[in-house]
Amino acid sequence: MKTLLRDCSLSAVVAGFIATVISYAGPLVIVFQAAKAGGLPQDVLSSWVWTISIGSGVLGILLSLRYKVPIIIAWSAPGSALLVTMLPDITLNEAIGAYIVTSVVLLLVGLSGAFDRIINRLPAAIAAGMLAGILFRFGTGLFISIKEQPWLVLAMFATYLAFKRASPRYAVLAVLVVGVTITVASGELQSEALVLGLATPMWIAPEFSWQVILNIAFPLVMVALTGQFVPGMAVLRNDGYSTPASPLISSSALGSLLLAPFGCHGLNLAAITAAICTGREAHENPAKRYVAGVSGGVFYLLLGVFGATLVSIFTAFPPALIAALAGLALLAAIGGALSAAMAMPADREAALITFLVTASGMSFLGLSAAFWGLIFGIAAHLLLRLRPAVATGAREQQPAR
Repeated sequence: MKTLLRDCSLSAVVAGFIATVISYAGPLVIVFQAAKAGGLPQDVLSSWVWTISIGSGVLGILLSLRYKVPIIIAWSAPGSALLVTMLPDITLNEAIGAYIVTSVVLLLVGLSGAFDRIINRLPAAIAAGMLAGILFRFGTGLFISIKEQPWLVLAMFATYLAFKRASPRYAVLAVLVVGVTITVASGELQSEALVLGLATPMWIAPEFSWQVILNIAFPLVMVALTGQFVPGMAVLRNDGYSTPASPLISSSALGSLLLAPFGCHGLNLAAITAAICTGREAHENPAKRYVAGVSGGVFYLLLGVFGATLVSIFTAFPPALIAALAGLALLAAIGGALSAAMAMPADREAALITFLVTASGMSFLGLSAAFWGLIFGIAAHLLLRLRPAVATGAREQQPAR
């Protein structure tokens, strides 16, 4: 505890707070859409919000303290999106059974250590290209939001540039303060939407159906590994952290397994929000950035308890503020990923392909753009690296003249 207090800094606490805010700003809306599609009652939705929030918070705090690394755990947004289409056709009890199977499979993957061996063989430029592609839409979203709230977004942008020059560590905090101040002063805050309410857990008995397991568990496993853990580990590696992936997967899967009967559809290593906590904006010293992970976990716990209040807060603020905040908070991460992707001339083309495929947002055979970005990038890497060797072999076989 003394070490944590000594290492604590305002910039790290703010990074954790913003990471949590952005986690809720978009992905939580998908959870509500899934609940609405499935016709879930309010008490079940409240339990769902409680489990993913408390689970993310507890795991984030424990893992950040254990490894002294800013580890952000969050629920699977692609997994939530999958449930929007699936829940109308199955019962909630069957969905819970599929969640449990998903967690068991991921736990076995984590305990086996296979994921560590795969991630360690992934070329750094390819991983950086994928990360840049994932974050790309948040950077463009910053400027797209100018159309909705030009003065708000431009003021936040100007604040960011001014503080990056004068006091870089507090640039994102200044952006948050200016954005909230302008929103309140201009009357854009929808105060009538604010309510006070607690979220409570509710037990839901699981039922196991092999059809539902195939339709939900398999896609959730693939989404978790390719869409969450791979880019999540790329974020950590990109900022110099060598934390093994296996214990992170195992811990997340175990937490998901324990919370599944209360509605939790899966907890994963975060990627987008983690990039806010692993960079220089959180702290100049990488060894002290773990405080951002602990901070994010604490805010998850606080916001998770007040589930109904939490939803109303994000409803009250204009979407442009959230989009601008996310884009500005991730600018440094996008720049660092692009720099790492283009750093090695031999891998530059493969990294560029990875970036373009991932940034395209394509989906094919039910698998995300991040997955296909890796596949195309690795294929390009292997083929382009193979070409000189083939050419050299051909020259060696030519007869001497």
